[in-house]
Amino acid sequence: MRVSPPSDLRPYLRTLDAETLADLLHAQAERDPELRHSLELRAATQSGDVSEAHRLLDAAVTDGNVEYTAKVGAVLDTLQRMLDAGSRADLGPLARRTVDDISEVLEQSGDHAGDLADRLDRAVELYARACAARPPDPEKLADWILEVEFDGPGRPVIDLAEFATALGEPGLKRIKSTVDDVLAASGPGHRRDVAERLREQLAEVLGDVDELVAILSAKPPRVDVSLKIVRVLRAAGRHSEAIAHAARALTHDKQPQPEPEDETSRRRKDFDAKPGRETYTALREAAQAAGKWTVQRRDALACLRERAAEGVEQAGELVSVLLDDGRPDEAWRACVRFGAAPDLKLELAEQRAADHPAETIPVFREHVEELIERKDPQAYQEAARRLKLLRTLHKRAETPDEFTAYLAGLVETHRRKTRLITEIRTARIALPKAVTSARTPR
Repeated sequence: MRVSPPSDLRPYLRTLDAETLADLLHAQAERDPELRHSLELRAATQSGDVSEAHRLLDAAVTDGNVEYTAKVGAVLDTLQRMLDAGSRADLGPLARRTVDDISEVLEQSGDHAGDLADRLDRAVELYARACAARPPDPEKLADWILEVEFDGPGRPVIDLAEFATALGEPGLKRIKSTVDDVLAASGPGHRRDVAERLREQLAEVLGDVDELVAILSAKPPRVDVSLKIVRVLRAAGRHSEAIAHAARALTHDKQPQPEPEDETSRRRKDFDAKPGRETYTALREAAQAAGKWTVQRRDALACLRERAAEGVEQAGELVSVLLDDGRPDEAWRACVRFGAAPDLKLELAEQRAADHPAETIPVFREHVEELIERKDPQAYQEAARRLKLLRTLHKRAETPDEFTAYLAGLVETHRRKTRLITEIRTARIALPKAVTSARTPR
């Protein structure tokens, strides 16, 4: 059952004057180092200049762990804000430097399961976005990925799918060449393990179904591997092969199998049997405690994304998981791509409306229509309240004329619903002149 979010303070805050808001925000920033650094960076990067973020990273290396984590968090917030806004600045160098800096600090501290480790994962995702927005030299990007994977301390773990667009054919070819060389020359050990993982990712990114199925089939039989093979074959339209493999896997699973003993493996087995929010949460808790969450999260999310295309219920599981992970932007993108139940879509829109008004307008319009269709006095009242919010969102999006036209069309369509018209008037929303001059029956 979803817990109701705390009451929204934004309507009250909008009644305050700018000076009072500035004083409140300044006082809170004095108590919260991460907020202070974030505000400093926002002030310094309004023009797209990221030099202040580099300066903050320069100073951060001399700080203690808590202060360093706060400063890095501020830099990541700035990167995300500029990427979300479509900044024309080349954010790749800053994002890559942030990844490298956090990796170095983590290697020195040996703490791979705390807040800083989570920030490293986020930094890699933002670097991938920055590369997609302004692709660097693909072969140099490939060399960086290879260095991180083969010569790094084991973190971060790169997901090639996130960098595939920026790598393009030249970058992927360079990675494949190195992977093939390592597999041909290396015996058991770290380098071979990395090469085998990258080989599997390359097959996925390049869409080589036969190669991917061969790689997966060579692994020890496990439920998650069998399910992935079935999903890959189904996605490729090879349904008869998928059914045959599922049948063989089912026969094998009926035979006694040695059970893994560690908690992460048990939770992973639960997730593979029933992918969803509950099993994902249990897997996350176990994997974070064991320092294995980066790889587990990537694979679990890949599974949920594949299932999201199957229907609204499965898409909702993915969206909910991303919200629980504190990744509202990813949750919104998943909702837009795959869809979600109306209540979940509305929840996301309410969270996103303040910073991205134009994106959320269609969701609130759908909600207004749904409320009107209930033909209930309370629903009409709520519809009027949502119309008032839509008017505000259109103003922020600098499209007030669109709201006027939308309202005129809505009122014309529902002009016989006199109670609805009354509620719109009560909400102090200016009606089209034709409706204003008409007499409303009691």
